[in-house]
Amino acid sequence: MKNIQVNKAQKGFTLIELMIVVAIIGILAAVAIPAYQDYIARSQASEGATLLGGLKTPVAEYYLANGAVPTLNQLGTVTTSGKYVASITANTGAATYQATFKPAGSVAAKLAATTMTLSFNTTNTTWAWTCTVPAEIAPKTCP
Repeated sequence: MKNIQVNKAQKGFTLIELMIVVAIIGILAAVAIPAYQDYIARSQASEGATLLGGLKTPVAEYYLANGAVPTLNQLGTVTTSGKYVASITANTGAATYQATFKPAGSVAAKLAATTMTLSFNTTNTTWAWTCTVPAEIAPKTCP
């Protein structure tokens, strides 16, 4: 009688196959993590633009009514800090309002301790933005 050998189907993955999968996941992670960090930084930076943008109407109304650029206290109840913004300050002499972001650890590293400034032109009552936020994470309001 002849011995008949039965082919057994492969069960599981070989070491090479597993190493290829791990390498592919590593490459995808190397691309995705920096993009995600920039996305988070952009969303945090938008808080500064939102808080400063909220000052436009009250400042313009105050200026038109009183002929002077108001301090933050003269505007009444305005938000002067946020989850990512450490403080908003006013320089009435220069007609500017500045948002300073919190230090690293509280915000994305690229955004840490940067500023956004909203300037009010008293001649023609227009607004201008100045930002030290890196361009890749800056909101569209920043030049």
